[in-house]
Amino acid sequence: MAELSSMYLEPFRHLIFLRSCCLHTCRAPTSGGQYHWVSMLAPRSSRKFLSFLTGWLTATGWQASVASGGYLSGTLIQGMIVLNHPQYNPQRWQGTLLLWAVILVAVFINTVISSLLPMLEGLILIIHVLGFFAIMIPLVYTSTHGSASTVFTSFVNDGGWSSQGLSFWVGIIGNMSEEIQNASTIVPYSLLASITLNGFLGFGMLLAVLFCLGDLQAALDSPTGYPFMEIFLQATHSAAGSSVMITIVTVLQICATIACLAGSSRMTWSFARDHGLPGWRILSKVSPRTSIPTASVAFTTTIACLLSLINIGSTDAFNDVISLTVGALYFSYLICSVLLLWRRCTGGIAPSYNALPPPERNGGVQLAWGPWRIPGWPGIAVNVCGIVYMLVILFFSFWPATTPPTAATMNYSVVVLGSVVIFCVVYYMTKAHRMYKGPLVERRGL
Repeated sequence: MAELSSMYLEPFRHLIFLRSCCLHTCRAPTSGGQYHWVSMLAPRSSRKFLSFLTGWLTATGWQASVASGGYLSGTLIQGMIVLNHPQYNPQRWQGTLLLWAVILVAVFINTVISSLLPMLEGLILIIHVLGFFAIMIPLVYTSTHGSASTVFTSFVNDGGWSSQGLSFWVGIIGNMSEEIQNASTIVPYSLLASITLNGFLGFGMLLAVLFCLGDLQAALDSPTGYPFMEIFLQATHSAAGSSVMITIVTVLQICATIACLAGSSRMTWSFARDHGLPGWRILSKVSPRTSIPTASVAFTTTIACLLSLINIGSTDAFNDVISLTVGALYFSYLICSVLLLWRRCTGGIAPSYNALPPPERNGGVQLAWGPWRIPGWPGIAVNVCGIVYMLVILFFSFWPATTPPTAATMNYSVVVLGSVVIFCVVYYMTKAHRMYKGPLVERRGL
């Protein structure tokens, strides 16, 4: 059941992942995100290099997330076509064209009608909440229900792993605040409220799907490529009704891609503003009329479209490239969390702005806790749990999905991530160390 539930939640991964990424802005609201925090938390001797490395990991991870979100949206559309027209044979190049279409919609919303984004986000929230009931009610009402013992005690190991525990750990991976006034309070409040809401909704939906599972093997072998589509069809016995439910999921995924493009372009702009990327003079430009980093939006769009061409030749190779969404971003979060734990344990963060320690005590940067924090040992325990979790995620993110792996099914994401790190180090040593001085805000404050 755990393995199938992971497959069902696949379309929601970008929504969940985006929330987890944004949650870290509670510590220091900035478009720079992780590399800005590393610059504040790291010791002076390694501050610039660690910040630069984190910036590259974050920027490349966000770039991959746009391509990944567009690909998932496009293949969801293909799956819905297969559901309604079984004779349709989906081609990889068609999925790439659908990816481009989704990306272009995201570009249009992020540039031409960017002023309507707040209104659009409110509409997305309404669709999100109402869509939950629009899927849950027909799913539960029309399907044949399984037993509680089957849901909670039956496990499936289709990966061929030696134990159920190893199968669980391998399967678990399949899991813009500078513009906000009073962001240090509003951003964490909004994020925690949304996580609480979606936690309850997600758990309820997961239970509903598992109880209404139907034919497990038919779901796993679904020609749509997505088991949850077959689950909907078995429950409703109607392709039209299932399509309505799938459309809700697809629309939400497209919305997540729009948000990914916004986050990626602003991350690129921020890092380019600090001279961390080649071509920073162009990428750091902002439209004087709309205050939108149009050059960064265009750059992010181009990268996503070029990466999608890999899918035409090999979907496995494309998935290895966009695995940077997990590997690079979690690596950047790990660096931040380790440095935060070091600051906590060495007393490098003052309890308030009125009790700042002397510069010599924390390496020259005056740090103090904001309004949202967990003090003392409970906070340290939370940091340790977060670090352990990220280490587990990173470790198993490099494992293949099934065993024994072949040349086609092998997970090459560690090679992709390693290549990014090597290029980053070489670029820093040969050129960037003379241009990159750290985040602009921090340089002004020192």
